[in-house]
Parts: sequence; structure tokens; C-alpha cells
Amino acid sequence: MMQNAPATCEWLRTGEQAFAAQLRALAAARQTIRLETYIYTASPIGEVVRAALMSARQRGVRVQVLVDAFGSMTLPDAFWDPLRSVGGEFRWFNPLTLPRLGFRDHRKLLVCDDRRAFIGGFNIAPEYTGDGVRAGWCDHGLEITGPVARDLAEAFDAMFARADFRHLPFTRLRKSAARGQVGSADCRLLLCGPGRGRNPFKSALQADLKGARDVKMATAYFLPSWRIRRQLARVVRRGGRAQILLGALSDVPLARLAAQSLYQRLLRNGVEIYEYQPQILHAKLMIVDDAVYAGSANLDTRSLHINYELMLRLTDRAAVSEARSLFAADLAHALPVDKITWPRSRSVWAKIKERWAYFLLARVDPFIARRQLRQVWR
Repeated sequence: MMQNAPATCEWLRTGEQAFAAQLRALAAARQTIRLETYIYTASPIGEVVRAALMSARQRGVRVQVLVDAFGSMTLPDAFWDPLRSVGGEFRWFNPLTLPRLGFRDHRKLLVCDDRRAFIGGFNIAPEYTGDGVRAGWCDHGLEITGPVARDLAEAFDAMFARADFRHLPFTRLRKSAARGQVGSADCRLLLCGPGRGRNPFKSALQADLKGARDVKMATAYFLPSWRIRRQLARVVRRGGRAQILLGALSDVPLARLAAQSLYQRLLRNGVEIYEYQPQILHAKLMIVDDAVYAGSANLDTRSLHINYELMLRLTDRAAVSEARSLFAADLAHALPVDKITWPRSRSVWAKIKERWAYFLLARVDPFIARRQLRQVWR
């Protein structure tokens, strides 16, 4: 259902800013709080957020928390006993079971009172608490008010209801609230997950890339489809510019190796590649001409085909302009990958590792996920 009412968006440039805004929203909530995340750690920030949730529950707010069981496998279930004791609701998404291990809830979402929401790449963990330059990972997010906050609340409800992952066959229904797109033309919510049909984020991005002339992408993990890689090359061929910002450091070395296996061909086609230097880059920010995408999805195989993700596509001029400012600020801390020296810097062993990493993440991981999906549907 498309809505015409406007939404207001404010960029959250750092983890420090994001957590401060979220804690203010938790303190101000009066009716409902919905929190969904991939990683939640028993850390100082984790304890602060839990205390804010408990305080809200004690003043009569309904509190619901959904955490992915794989992403937060080090978090003991007993961590949530204090919240449960005051009436808070907690669920693990897709408890660890080998036949459906691969399907994860990678979304990061907080909705307060159905009218104020937060999305982005921030998990509830100490590595996100810095400024992304001097300390902490580099990440960005959005604070949103307006009708899309209600859409996000409904998206949470759908996931919370199917947290045990035993209702997977219903993903085949295109009207499922866990998949699809809602919102207005200038603020569209893209909900992605496993199942049949096209990935809404991938489809929207490819549609925007078709005639694009100015593309800027910052992503933690970069393993796009061959079609997206071809579209990036075509941007340059028609006289445009395509800039890709990746991390010189990574929390997943295998993903970095897989991305590097694509560098040479992209550079040869005129795509510019930069590597962020100060900290781990965890941002998910994609600007295509007059549209910007932000949320939980990376530009890799898992986000495009396997994980549950959510992204916003914005065309509001102010939001796009500030997104460009964010990208430029990150780019100032990056070094370009040179198309002449890059191939010469790779040893035979380095190239072998990169190709194997690509094979594992782009071929083996999706193959296993498809097998598991067919087994669950039987």
C-alpha cells in the first residue's frame, strides 16, 4: 500500500549520535517499544539499553525485543531474565538448528510508539559506540518520523510472530509483511528475505542503475551480482562516475578477500574503488543520482539473496544532499586503489585465496541456503 503523507528523516552520522538518540527515544516512549537487531552483546552499551527497556516497561510501555540467535550466539539467554521479570517480551529469531542455520535476521530496527523509528547498520555492541574515525566502527543510520514508522512497526510484528522460523512456507506469499515494499514514492521501505520472487532492494537498485550517471556506494561487504557489476561499468561507459568505498580493515577477512577478487575487472572498466583507513567500515549507504538507500543490507550475496534485511529508498532532496556529505566525509579518510599498481601487488597465492573466498561466498553459501530452503518447505 502506497502512502502520500511525508516522512521526516535525520541522518545519524556516528554510533555515538545513534545510541544517544535511541536512548532519548526509549526514555520518551509511552506506549510501545520494538527493538530488533542482529548482534546484541552483554556489554556496557548492552546493559544501558536493557536498563532503558526495563525502565520503559516499569512505566507501562509494552516492550518487545527480537535478536538473531546466530548473530548473538555469545549472548546468554539469562541476560534477558531481568527484562522478562518486569513483563518485557523477548524472542530469539531462528533458534540455532542445522537444517535452517543459514537464514538470519540481519535487520537493525527500533520503533517507539509507532511514530519514531531508527534504522541503519548499528548493532548493540561496543564497537559501534565511537565516531568511526578515532574509535569505533564507521557506520551511519537514520531517525525517521511519519507513516513509515508505522510500516516499520508492522514489519517488526511480522518477524516477531514468526521468530521460531517455523512459518517459512508463508514467505512464498507475496503479501507477507516480512517481504515486499511499502511507503511513498519519496520514502519507500524495502523488506527483503529468503523465498521466491525478486528481492525488492536488488530490483529497485538495478532499476535506478539503468540510466544512472552518478553512483556512490559505501558498504561493509561487497559481492554484488554480475548484473550490478555490469551496470556499474555502464555508468562509466556513458560518461558517468561510479565510486565504491570499502574497508581496508574488515571483521570478516573472507568477505574482504572475496571483494578483492573483483577489483581488477571493476578498475579496468573505470569504476573507482577506495578503501577506508581509520577503522572498520560497516556503513550501508548507496547513492544513485537523486536517490539514496540506507538500512541493514550490504551489497553482497547474503543481503541480496539470503538474509532478512530492510532498506529505505529516499528521494527527498535534503536527505540525498546530506547523504552525499556523509559519503564525502568518509571518502576523505580513504585511499584510492590504483588500477595500475593493484594487479602488480597481488601474488599468485593472494589471487588463489581471493578466488576461493569468492567461490565460497558467492557460490557455496547460496547453494547451501537454497538446499535448506527446499528442505524446510517440504
